Amino acid sequence: MYLADRSTPQGTTGSAPDRVRGTVRAVSPTVLALGTVSLITDVSSEMVTAVLPLYLVVGLGLSPLGFGMLDGVQNGVSALVQLTGGHLADRVRNHKLIAGIGYGLSALCKPLLLVHNLGALGTALALDRTGKGLRTAPRDALISLSAPPERQGRAFGVHRAMDTTGALLGPILAFLILGVAAGGYDAVFAVSGCVAALGVLVLLLFVPGGRTAPAPASAEGAASPSREARVDLRAAFGLLRTRRLRALFACAVLLGLTTVSDAFLYLLVQRRTGIDEQLFPLLPLGTATVFLLLALPAGRLADRVGRRVVFLAGHAGLLLAYALLLWAPGTPALPWLVLVLHGVFYAATDGVLPAAVAAVVPERLRASGIALVGTGQALARFCCSLAFGAAWAAWGDGPALAGAAVGLACCAAVAGAALRPTGDPR
Repeated sequence: MYLADRSTPQGTTGSAPDRVRGTVRAVSPTVLALGTVSLITDVSSEMVTAVLPLYLVVGLGLSPLGFGMLDGVQNGVSALVQLTGGHLADRVRNHKLIAGIGYGLSALCKPLLLVHNLGALGTALALDRTGKGLRTAPRDALISLSAPPERQGRAFGVHRAMDTTGALLGPILAFLILGVAAGGYDAVFAVSGCVAALGVLVLLLFVPGGRTAPAPASAEGAASPSREARVDLRAAFGLLRTRRLRALFACAVLLGLTTVSDAFLYLLVQRRTGIDEQLFPLLPLGTATVFLLLALPAGRLADRVGRRVVFLAGHAGLLLAYALLLWAPGTPALPWLVLVLHGVFYAATDGVLPAAVAAVVPERLRASGIALVGTGQALARFCCSLAFGAAWAAWGDGPALAGAAVGLACCAAVAGAALRPTGDPR
């Protein structure tokens, strides 16, 4: 099933009343517990994210090229580790354990942010992204395994909505701390570390977990149980032999190559609209608010009308945001329009993509499949950050953004054709 899959898979059994009752049943406690952990952790991480671009570029004097390299390295580290996290979670059959290691590593590295030099800061960011990479695939696998196939979009939508609540609260807390604390950025980084530790504690106490039993062999694999039970990197990469997952992987990479990072987008909004630097930490609030409001409706819509439609619509919203920044810099409402479209982009893509991947990979390789697509996308965004930073330094922000907009339009057209549903499931 491509992104165009509908909510009810072929071959689904059960009466209509059963399915109706299922649609009104609450999401699983696992999704709610993981959503709470993500909410708390996002408060911590977004406190740092909200002030980091301005701290680096204005406070430490980092050039756009240098910032692009640092931002790209963060995404690259997360991408490379994500595949490791997914593989380990499937290998040891304990998704909570690997996710917990990732959350813990992100919390432990926060004190390094208090060291005022680029080396220590880069190390802290790399370790934080390592933790994020380790936890992402096991966490998403836990979500997908706790929801029936026809409600994957809703489950991811609920989680992303709770996650985004943290993204909404983080910049507000950073803004308040910067206004009242004598330590300024140091105070933000210290509080961020304490909040991250709280997230780890909630994970340990409230998220169900433990070693899971191996998935039973299917009828097709009954003759070779050892092959069916195998979980290794060869089996993970072998998923790409499936046309459905290969299409998802290729499109995620293609679109990631033209997706400008959040930090760059906020810098562009600030530079092209003249927003006061003191208000800069509040810019992510616009994106987070829209994401929060639309994450669950977008997930339910994807289950109902097809994931391909919602996924591509999100990228169309991002393309429109690029266009507004390029050709309407004098519009008073420009910052709000761009941030709304940015939030629509995340609501329509962030949970829809892993839901689509979960529908086409077996349970025993669920985390590996999600990690494989996520790694490809993150590596593509790593390349985009490097290229965008270099283009900004060489030609200015306008030409760099114009190139990204043209590239996104072309890549979205190709993705739309590649994700068109076909009758052949292979």
